[in-house]
Amino acid sequence: MQNGSVTTPFGRRPMSLALVRRQVATAEIAPGKTADKWKVFRDASEARQLLGLQDRSLAVLDALLSFYPDNELRQDAQLIVFPSNAQLTLRAHGIAGATLRRHLALLVEAGLIVRKDSANGKRYARKDRAGEIENAFGFDISPLLLRAEELAGMAQQVAADRVAFRRTKESLTICRRDVRKLITAAVEEGAAGDWATVEDIYIGLVSRIPRSPTMLEVAAILEEMELLRSEIVNLLDNQQKAANNSSNDAHNERHIQNSNPESIYDLEPSSEKEQGATPEGKSGLRSETMRTFPLGLVLKACPEIIAYGPNGAISNWRELMAAAVVVRSMLGVSPSAYQDACETMGPENAATTIACILERSGHINSAGAYLRDLTMKARRGEFSVGPAIMALLRANGHSDHVTGKAS
Repeated sequence: MQNGSVTTPFGRRPMSLALVRRQVATAEIAPGKTADKWKVFRDASEARQLLGLQDRSLAVLDALLSFYPDNELRQDAQLIVFPSNAQLTLRAHGIAGATLRRHLALLVEAGLIVRKDSANGKRYARKDRAGEIENAFGFDISPLLLRAEELAGMAQQVAADRVAFRRTKESLTICRRDVRKLITAAVEEGAAGDWATVEDIYIGLVSRIPRSPTMLEVAAILEEMELLRSEIVNLLDNQQKAANNSSNDAHNERHIQNSNPESIYDLEPSSEKEQGATPEGKSGLRSETMRTFPLGLVLKACPEIIAYGPNGAISNWRELMAAAVVVRSMLGVSPSAYQDACETMGPENAATTIACILERSGHINSAGAYLRDLTMKARRGEFSVGPAIMALLRANGHSDHVTGKAS
């Protein structure tokens, strides 16, 4: 049974308040608590990176647990093992003495074991007349019992992270394949578009994938690769819609020419408000041709606009749109031009476009005329903020993004 007493290390090993807390914590084990020592060991092995342990550390922990006679760790049992270094070395597959001491220190630092040193630093047990262990000096493994649930939770988190990482890498592989084959198909079939630039963006993204990537690195590249795929699909889809509309217009023209001329005036509304007419470039068209991109991605591509947000920061779309109004006035864009852009693109995309223009202001002679031109292109389905964002991610000076120029 643990009595919660505190012992200081033998020799030159220093004492710390962290060691005091770990020793005192052993007295907080719930009465009657038990745990399978090998289940706890497997959980600690799964969570070794979170604990700061290495494979050799686990070999030493495995050796220590082998000296505890029962498979079950119990709160009311003597949870101190006292093997010599020679015995530990033998059960840890011949590990060198210096290496053994280093990994014992790592296990103590990770809070999985606690040293209970005798007066002379030797490890041994003192027994009573009945042959029961009365007191022992060595390594206290009760922290494993104390932290059994915590270690299980850490192991589950590591396993979940591993699954998420594998799925993210699979998604990136599929997305890479999609983009590669879409570009190839577009070029081989002669689809209109600057496919050389798209190819450069794709190659740049692929070149950023490290040999041993982290979850954050894979997720960041996947986000940009999905954006590129979306823009390619939108471009091809808009071209198909334009071709269909052209065919429909030709068909309608032939139909009108072959119809009763007196009926022509009945088919055309005399104003935008009659017969449910939809003004060109209003929300009905915008919802089909434009999408809003993540705010974080917009600010990464257009960092200059952040200084114009409330208190020099932007944390939501409302603040970005407020900053865009300030920048619009500063760039000399008329209120009517910006209002037209908002109605055609949507307020979020219009604000994003202003942010892109601000980034490129040194290369634009008239921001107002440029915005009106983009608005007209957006109304025809020929402009999306996606390529502009991707190009600015390349051109804004960050080495971890591909390079290029805005639309």
